[in-house]
Amino acid sequence: MKVEGDKKIEAFLNRHEFLTPKRYRYSDVKNMTNSFRDKLGKGGYGDVYKGKLLDGQLVAVKILNKSKSNGEDFMNENGDRQLTWEMLYKIAVGIARGLEYLHRGCKTRILHFEIKPHNILLDDDFCPKISDFGLAKLCPRKESVISMTGCRGTIGYIAPEVYSRNFGRVSHKSDVYSYGMMVLEMVGGKTLNDEDYHTSEIYFPHWIYSRIELDEELRLQGIVDDDVDQERVRKMILVSLWCIQTDPANHPPMSRVLEMMEGNIDSLTIPPKPFLSSPS
Repeated sequence: MKVEGDKKIEAFLNRHEFLTPKRYRYSDVKNMTNSFRDKLGKGGYGDVYKGKLLDGQLVAVKILNKSKSNGEDFMNENGDRQLTWEMLYKIAVGIARGLEYLHRGCKTRILHFEIKPHNILLDDDFCPKISDFGLAKLCPRKESVISMTGCRGTIGYIAPEVYSRNFGRVSHKSDVYSYGMMVLEMVGGKTLNDEDYHTSEIYFPHWIYSRIELDEELRLQGIVDDDVDQERVRKMILVSLWCIQTDPANHPPMSRVLEMMEGNIDSLTIPPKPFLSSPS
C-alpha cells in the first residue's frame, strides 16, 4: 500500500504529460547497473550508480532512500535555483529572436503553434532553444494566413482565432499570442495550471493589466533580485499585453515584438485590455 508521499509523487509525475519519465522495473535497473556494481556517489536522497541503457548510453542511476516525508522534497529537489530578472529578460528576448527567425528568416515561414515553457530548452548559458515542432505548419513567406481544421495547441496558450474562427484568421500572429502568454507567466512566477489562475478575480492578465493601468506596485513573486529592474519588468508586461490582444490584427509581428523588447520603454503605450482567455 502506497504511503501518502508516494501518492503525491505519482500524481506529480502523471501531471507532466509527455514529460513523464520512462518507468523501469527493478530488474531493468539491476541489469543496467550490473547489480549496482559501480557506485558513483551518495546524495541526500540515495546512492548513485553507473548504468548503461540498451543502446549503450551511459546514465547515472539514483536509488532513492525510503522516506517518511510527503514527497515535497522529491518534487522540489532542485527548487532553490531561481532566475534573476536580467536572465528572464534575456531568455524572453532570445525566444522572440527564435520566433522571428521562424516567421521571417527561413525560406518557408514556419508557424509553431505550441509555444509554451515546456517547449523552451535552456543550455548551460541559459540561451533558449525552441523545441517540439510536432504541431508546426509551413506557410509561403509571402503569405501569412493559413487554413486549418480543428484546434491545436495547449490550453492557456492558444490564440482565440485558433480555437474559434469568429475571432479572425489563423496566421503567424497566433504564435505571437502564445509568446505573450508565456512571457506573462515568466514575469508572474505563475503557471497557467494554477488552480486559481482562471478565476474571475485572479486571472493573471487582467490582474496585471489593472496594476499597469493604475500604475500600482506589481508585487510579483518568484524572482530573487534585491534590485529589481522595474522598467525592464514593465516593458516585458506591456509587450506581452500587446501580444495577447483578442483581435489577431492587433498582434504585432515578432519583428516588432523584438523591437519593443529591445527598445526604449518610453515608446510603448498601454494596449487595450485583453478581455478574453483561452478555453478551459
